[in-house]
Amino acid sequence: MKRLVLSAVLAVSMLAAPVMASDTIRLGTEGAYAPYNYFDDSGKIAGYEIDLGNAICKKAGLTCEWVVNEWDSIIPNLIAGNYDGIMAGMSITDERKKTINFSDEYYPVAPSLYAAAAGHKVDLSALKGKKIGVQGATVQAAFAEQHYAADNTILSFETFDQSVADLMAGNIDVLLADGDPLTSVVEGSKGALVFVGDGVAIGGGVAIGLRKKDVELAKKLNSALAALKSDGTVDKLIKKYFEKGPFYSK
Repeated sequence: MKRLVLSAVLAVSMLAAPVMASDTIRLGTEGAYAPYNYFDDSGKIAGYEIDLGNAICKKAGLTCEWVVNEWDSIIPNLIAGNYDGIMAGMSITDERKKTINFSDEYYPVAPSLYAAAAGHKVDLSALKGKKIGVQGATVQAAFAEQHYAADNTILSFETFDQSVADLMAGNIDVLLADGDPLTSVVEGSKGALVFVGDGVAIGGGVAIGLRKKDVELAKKLNSALAALKSDGTVDKLIKKYFEKGPFYSK
């Protein structure tokens, strides 16, 4: 996640035309952050953000095309024009707002959680000499660097799955990650992994990342998103993928 070179962009839908039609929007996603975005068993891009993004496009009268890009270069490739928006489980932060703008949130602030191997004692109030895993360029990575780097080793991973694999392998002592994907992992580990300590709120809600110049696009997407919140579509999708809510159509 430390690389500065832009990664190659993989188009999931047709991206052959050099100039995008005015009624088409390309959305960048990672494809490796379930349940927000992932590849299903058939190799098709899927997840909460994919369903929601398609619904937003339909409501706004736009054609949606999905582009898969590695997380560490997802903002640079937005700015470079390789797609028009980011839907990749990206939290709103003041640091990111220096570079890009955000739509209104489409998922509320959720706590980040800590996980460790079962039987491995971790005292979060006195972490020292530990290896702490995070996915690089995330709000969790910034938090870990700020709060734990002085007395511990922070290990950044390119993907969430890689961080989980190293936790399972015993290469890190504790993993700090977004609570929703981490909950799925812990619950599916059959007792091999457990949560430790309390959660911590980092950053804002999840939203679409947009170039600062695309003011009109932001208005169009926010209008469509507001309508989908009001009619219950957003909450239905959150219930489907996260089993939570309702948040926006109470």
